[in-house]
This record gives sequence, structure tokens and C-alpha cells, in this order.
Amino acid sequence: MKTTQNKTQRGMHYAIVIAACCCMMMGVNVGLVMSCAGIFYQPVSQALGVSVGSFGVYMSLSFITSSLMLSVAGKMMERYSARRILTINSAICGICLASMGLFNELWQFYTAGALIGATLAFLLYLSFPTLINRWFNTRVGLLIGICSAASGIGGVIFNPIGGAIITAYGWRAAYIVFGAIILLIVTPLLGILLRDYPSDKGLQPYGAVCKSGNYKATPADNRQSIDYASATRMPVFYAMILFAFLMMAASTLNLFIPKYVTLAGHSIEQSALAASAIMAGVTIGKLVLGYINDRSCALGSVLTTASGIAGLLLLIADDNHMAVILTGSFLFGWAYAGVTVQTAMLVRTIFGSAHYARIYSVISIALAAGGAIASGGWGFLAESTSYSCIFYTGIGMLSLSAILALLSLRKTH
Repeated sequence: MKTTQNKTQRGMHYAIVIAACCCMMMGVNVGLVMSCAGIFYQPVSQALGVSVGSFGVYMSLSFITSSLMLSVAGKMMERYSARRILTINSAICGICLASMGLFNELWQFYTAGALIGATLAFLLYLSFPTLINRWFNTRVGLLIGICSAASGIGGVIFNPIGGAIITAYGWRAAYIVFGAIILLIVTPLLGILLRDYPSDKGLQPYGAVCKSGNYKATPADNRQSIDYASATRMPVFYAMILFAFLMMAASTLNLFIPKYVTLAGHSIEQSALAASAIMAGVTIGKLVLGYINDRSCALGSVLTTASGIAGLLLLIADDNHMAVILTGSFLFGWAYAGVTVQTAMLVRTIFGSAHYARIYSVISIALAAGGAIASGGWGFLAESTSYSCIFYTGIGMLSLSAILALLSLRKTH
């Protein structure tokens, strides 16, 4: 044990390999399934002779099954081997995605979407927050930000590749290639490289202070973790559920910003530019928020909500000048970034890391519910009122989220 630990001090800690596996799951599995889904909507719906909306229901089913699976997934991640669970779910995800290249009926896509959603409960919501918390005692926020951002980077890389395959060989070939990447590359690597805990490699978590050959606990280790049963009896647990719901609900306003831009008289290309500005804000925001949360979770909470509020206010104040619209879109992206990064860091800061998977899995149900309800609800509210109204409502949600976060942190310190 001592030899292994000393060797690790001189070389690379195995936690870096775990972080790379987390980025791979987010960048490839989640990137291909979620970030690249849009490129298939038009060609597949046209081939099946159905509307784009009807085909898109398979994604809604994915979110629904994810939310239903999360509470069970949290218990499984705590009780069984994360290595086996994530490897199996990666394989199922790859098989489903490749199989979609062979489908001819809409119900087949719906079935695959439901199965993919079940795997995403593990791969998207629980994989990197759970493993990073187990393997790292320092830089946790930054690493969660990096892993979370990987899904967007995967979309940037694979969307043009998928588009090229669809143009040259058709959408069926693209599905098969994407599924094969997950099944033949990612899944075997996860099975080979993943480990459940640092002790599996004879190590302490990265960041433990070593003194005279023995590892000494860091302040993060000494923070008393709260077990699941105790957490559910605390008001702060339900405050975090509400925080997660409000943040996700507010973040889905990003779906309506491009239409808001076109209604203001701008071109489709300019509305697409606004969408790109949001994603740039999301990616950069995740990295910066992760870095800041390693120093102050309260500051991270204020930054993500205040940026989103400022972005929406800019969009309301001036929809004529693209410079203002792009700035507002970019800032709003930071609120979207906080959905994953800030929620994960608040849960870790408040409840500790020992029972993180199970507690976070239940709170994540609110993330899925917020997205499912608000993504359609905003459209109905905008039609009956105005886009300014839904933006002001989003500002109210973000403001309440900030209050909940700060009060929760104050109650636990």
C-alpha cells in the first residue's frame, strides 16, 4: 500500500484517469445521444413520413424515463459497482443508438428513446458527480465543470461529422457509426479503466495531504457527511429540490431566445448566432463556475444567477442591436451552466460526499421535471402574454434560486 502511494506521488494519480473517463462518457455518450440529436430530426421524420414534432417525442420519453429512473439509480450507484453499472449502461446506450439505424416504425424510436433515457440517469446525471466526489478532495468544482462542459464539446466535434455522414451515406449509417463508437470504443475503455474507489487502486483521493508517508485528511474529508435518511428530514434538502427545479425551468428559456430574435426582425442566421452565443456562455460558464466553486460556493451561486438575470434584462432592454442580443445570450448561458455545476456543488457542500450519489439522484429528479414542464410551458405563456413576460418570470426564478442557495449555505455553516 505504502509503495503504491509513494509511486503515485511521483507520477500521475489514477484519479486523472477517472476524470478522463468521465469526460469521455459526457463528451461521447451524452454528446452523441443528446447534443447531436437535432441533426437527425428532419431526415428521419421525412423518411418515416411523420412530423418533426412526432419524431421528437422520443427525446421527451428519454427525459421522462431518466427522471423515473434516478431515485433507483442513486441507490444502485451507492450499493453496487459504478464501474460495472456505467459500462453496462454505456453498452445499452450504444446498442440502442446503432439499432435506430435499422428502425422503420415510430414506436421503435420511442422504445429506444425510453431505454436511452434509463441509461442517461447513470451516464448523464450521476456518473461524473459521483466519481469526481469519490476520487478528488481538491479541485472538485473545476473538474465537475470540465466534465459537464465535455458534452457540449462533444456536440461541437460530432455534429459536423454526423452531418457529413448523413449527406454522404444517409441517416441510417450515421446512427450505426455513432452507436459503434460508443459500443466498440467507449464501453471497453470504461470496463478496463474505471475503478469504484481510490482504495481499489491502493490510493487515497487526489488532494489528500501526505505527511511522513501517511495520508492526512484535508478539510474536505473532515466535513461531516449527512446520510440520506437524515437529509430528507432537513428543510434544506427540499430547498435544494426547489433550487434545482427553478434553475432548470429558467434555463429552458434558451429554447425561445432564437425565436425572440427572429420576432424582433432579425434573420434566421442571426438567431442561430444568438443560440451559439448561449452555448459559448454555457461552456465557458461551466469552467469558470467550477473554478470559483472550489473557493466559494456562495460566490458561484450568486455569479450564475446574476449573470442569467443580467442576460435576460439585456434581451428585454434592447432587441434591436445584435451586439446587445449576443451579450445577453452569452450571459444567460452562464445561468444554464449553473444547472449542472452549481446544483452538484451545492449538494456536495451542504450534505458532504459520503452519501452524495443517492441524495443528488433525488434532487436531480427536479432537474428533469423542471425541463419537462417548463420547455413546453414557456411557449404557452409566451403565446398568451409576451416574450418579455416569460423573461421577467425567468428573472424571478433565478432571483429565488439565489436566495435559496445562500440561505441553504448559511443554515449549514
